[in-house]
Amino acid sequence: MERFTKGFLGYVVAVAVCLAGVGLFLFVTPQSRTEHIPQVNYSMDLAGLRRTADHTIYAPSAVAKGWVPTSSRITNEKGAGTWRLGFATAKRAHAMLAQSSEKPPAEFADRLANSNAVVGTRQIGGATWEERFREDKKQRTLVRFLPDTTVIVTGTADWDELVALASSLQPQTKISD
Repeated sequence: MERFTKGFLGYVVAVAVCLAGVGLFLFVTPQSRTEHIPQVNYSMDLAGLRRTADHTIYAPSAVAKGWVPTSSRITNEKGAGTWRLGFATAKRAHAMLAQSSEKPPAEFADRLANSNAVVGTRQIGGATWEERFREDKKQRTLVRFLPDTTVIVTGTADWDELVALASSLQPQTKISD
Protein backbone atom coordinates (compact mmCIF):
# COMPACT_ATOMS: atom_id res chain seq x y z
CA MET A 1 0.00 0.00 0.00
CA GLU A 2 2.91 2.32 0.75
CA ARG A 3 4.08 2.26 -2.85
CA PHE A 4 0.79 3.93 -3.98
CA THR A 5 1.22 6.84 -1.61
CA LYS A 6 4.82 7.74 -2.34
CA GLY A 7 6.79 8.63 -5.43
CA PHE A 8 5.84 8.98 -9.05
CA LEU A 9 3.40 6.05 -9.10
CA GLY A 10 1.42 7.58 -6.23
CA TYR A 11 1.24 10.85 -8.12
CA VAL A 12 -0.04 9.12 -11.28
CA VAL A 13 -2.70 7.21 -9.32
CA ALA A 14 -3.91 10.43 -7.58
CA VAL A 15 -4.18 12.32 -10.89
CA ALA A 16 -6.02 9.38 -12.51
CA VAL A 17 -8.53 9.25 -9.65
CA CYS A 18 -9.12 13.03 -9.92
CA LEU A 19 -9.58 12.91 -13.70
CA ALA A 20 -11.96 9.96 -13.39
CA GLY A 21 -14.03 11.94 -10.88
CA VAL A 22 -14.16 15.01 -13.14
CA GLY A 23 -15.04 12.88 -16.17
CA LEU A 24 -17.77 11.11 -14.25
CA PHE A 25 -19.21 14.45 -13.14
CA LEU A 26 -19.18 15.90 -16.67
CA PHE A 27 -20.66 12.89 -18.45
CA VAL A 28 -23.13 11.59 -15.89
CA THR A 29 -24.58 14.88 -14.63
CA PRO A 30 -27.78 15.67 -16.54
CA GLN A 31 -27.42 18.75 -18.71
CA SER A 32 -30.17 20.70 -20.38
CA ARG A 33 -29.80 20.90 -24.14
CA THR A 34 -32.68 23.31 -24.53
CA GLU A 35 -32.23 27.02 -25.09
CA HIS A 36 -33.10 29.27 -22.17
CA ILE A 37 -33.58 32.96 -22.78
CA PRO A 38 -34.54 35.06 -19.74
CA GLN A 39 -37.92 36.68 -20.30
CA VAL A 40 -39.31 39.85 -18.72
CA ASN A 41 -42.82 41.21 -18.40
CA TYR A 42 -42.62 44.87 -19.37
CA SER A 43 -46.29 45.67 -18.72
CA MET A 44 -45.58 47.42 -15.40
CA ASP A 45 -42.94 49.67 -16.97
CA LEU A 46 -45.32 50.50 -19.80
CA ALA A 47 -48.17 51.29 -17.39
CA GLY A 48 -45.88 53.52 -15.33
CA LEU A 49 -44.74 55.40 -18.41
CA ARG A 50 -48.30 55.86 -19.61
CA ARG A 51 -49.02 57.50 -16.25
CA THR A 52 -45.94 59.68 -15.84
CA ALA A 53 -44.23 60.35 -19.18
CA ASP A 54 -44.29 63.89 -20.54
CA HIS A 55 -44.22 62.58 -24.11
CA THR A 56 -46.09 60.05 -26.25
CA ILE A 57 -45.10 56.47 -25.49
CA TYR A 58 -44.90 53.90 -28.28
CA ALA A 59 -45.07 50.19 -27.56
CA PRO A 60 -45.42 47.04 -29.66
CA SER A 61 -49.07 46.18 -30.28
CA ALA A 62 -48.08 42.52 -30.04
CA VAL A 63 -44.78 40.72 -29.70
CA ALA A 64 -43.94 38.85 -32.90
CA LYS A 65 -44.07 35.05 -32.84
CA GLY A 66 -40.80 33.64 -31.59
CA TRP A 67 -39.64 36.94 -30.09
CA VAL A 68 -38.79 37.09 -26.40
CA PRO A 69 -38.76 40.35 -24.41
CA THR A 70 -35.48 40.16 -22.48
CA SER A 71 -35.12 43.57 -20.82
CA SER A 72 -37.06 46.68 -19.90
CA ARG A 73 -35.37 49.65 -18.31
CA ILE A 74 -36.52 53.17 -17.53
CA THR A 75 -33.84 55.76 -16.83
CA ASN A 76 -33.56 59.50 -16.50
CA GLU A 77 -30.90 60.61 -18.95
CA LYS A 78 -30.05 64.25 -19.49
CA GLY A 79 -33.25 65.34 -17.76
CA ALA A 80 -35.53 63.20 -19.91
CA GLY A 81 -37.22 59.88 -19.27
CA THR A 82 -35.87 57.10 -21.46
CA TRP A 83 -37.31 53.62 -21.97
CA ARG A 84 -35.34 50.74 -23.44
CA LEU A 85 -37.12 47.50 -24.31
CA GLY A 86 -34.92 44.64 -25.55
CA PHE A 87 -35.85 41.50 -27.46
CA ALA A 88 -34.30 38.26 -28.65
CA THR A 89 -35.76 37.89 -32.13
CA ALA A 90 -37.05 34.70 -33.76
CA LYS A 91 -33.65 34.41 -35.49
CA ARG A 92 -31.97 34.90 -32.07
CA ALA A 93 -30.52 38.30 -32.89
CA HIS A 94 -30.97 41.35 -30.69
CA ALA A 95 -33.49 44.14 -31.26
CA MET A 96 -34.25 47.07 -28.99
CA LEU A 97 -36.89 49.77 -28.86
CA ALA A 98 -35.63 52.97 -27.24
CA GLN A 99 -37.47 56.24 -26.84
CA SER A 100 -36.89 59.51 -25.09
CA SER A 101 -37.90 63.15 -24.99
CA GLU A 102 -34.22 64.10 -24.63
CA LYS A 103 -33.21 67.36 -26.30
CA PRO A 104 -31.60 67.74 -28.74
CA PRO A 105 -33.06 64.56 -30.22
CA ALA A 106 -30.15 64.04 -32.62
CA GLU A 107 -27.75 63.45 -29.71
CA PHE A 108 -29.99 60.70 -28.34
CA ALA A 109 -30.27 59.10 -31.79
CA ASP A 110 -26.51 59.30 -32.42
CA ARG A 111 -25.73 57.73 -29.03
CA LEU A 112 -28.17 54.83 -29.41
CA ALA A 113 -27.25 54.16 -33.04
CA ASN A 114 -23.52 54.46 -32.28
CA SER A 115 -23.41 56.53 -35.45
CA ASN A 116 -24.55 59.86 -36.84
CA ALA A 117 -24.34 58.69 -40.46
CA VAL A 118 -27.72 58.34 -42.16
CA VAL A 119 -27.48 55.72 -44.92
CA GLY A 120 -31.04 56.06 -46.18
CA THR A 121 -34.69 56.39 -45.27
CA ARG A 122 -37.53 53.90 -45.16
CA GLN A 123 -41.31 54.27 -45.14
CA ILE A 124 -42.88 52.18 -42.38
CA GLY A 125 -46.59 52.46 -41.72
CA GLY A 126 -46.76 55.77 -43.58
CA ALA A 127 -43.96 57.33 -41.51
CA THR A 128 -40.41 58.13 -42.58
CA TRP A 129 -37.61 56.50 -40.57
CA GLU A 130 -33.88 57.17 -40.95
CA GLU A 131 -31.66 54.15 -41.55
CA ARG A 132 -28.23 53.98 -39.95
CA PHE A 133 -25.68 51.19 -40.05
CA ARG A 134 -22.47 50.68 -38.13
CA GLU A 135 -20.42 48.04 -39.94
CA ASP A 136 -17.93 47.15 -37.19
CA LYS A 137 -20.74 46.32 -34.73
CA LYS A 138 -23.16 44.97 -37.37
CA GLN A 139 -25.68 47.34 -35.79
CA ARG A 140 -28.70 48.46 -37.81
CA THR A 141 -30.83 51.34 -36.59
CA LEU A 142 -34.13 52.93 -37.53
CA VAL A 143 -34.75 56.44 -36.15
CA ARG A 144 -37.99 58.39 -36.12
CA PHE A 145 -38.05 61.98 -34.89
CA LEU A 146 -41.44 63.11 -33.58
CA PRO A 147 -42.36 66.50 -32.06
CA ASP A 148 -42.24 65.27 -28.46
CA THR A 149 -40.15 62.09 -28.62
CA THR A 150 -37.48 60.22 -30.55
CA VAL A 151 -38.20 56.56 -31.28
CA ILE A 152 -35.34 54.21 -32.13
CA VAL A 153 -35.36 50.55 -33.18
CA THR A 154 -31.85 49.14 -33.21
CA GLY A 155 -29.81 45.99 -32.85
CA THR A 156 -28.01 43.18 -34.62
CA ALA A 157 -31.28 41.91 -36.06
CA ASP A 158 -31.66 42.11 -39.83
CA TRP A 159 -33.58 44.96 -41.45
CA ASP A 160 -36.75 42.86 -41.88
CA GLU A 161 -36.91 42.10 -38.15
CA LEU A 162 -36.28 45.73 -37.20
CA VAL A 163 -38.98 46.86 -39.64
CA ALA A 164 -41.37 44.31 -38.11
CA LEU A 165 -40.75 45.79 -34.65
CA ALA A 166 -41.12 49.36 -35.91
CA SER A 167 -44.34 48.40 -37.74
CA SER A 168 -45.83 47.00 -34.54
CA LEU A 169 -45.38 50.23 -32.56
CA GLN A 170 -48.54 52.00 -31.49
CA PRO A 171 -48.95 55.26 -29.54
CA GLN A 172 -50.21 54.53 -26.04
CA THR A 173 -52.98 56.51 -24.43
CA LYS A 174 -52.12 58.42 -21.28
CA ILE A 175 -53.43 56.92 -18.04
CA SER A 176 -54.81 59.47 -15.63
CA ASP A 177 -54.99 58.79 -11.91
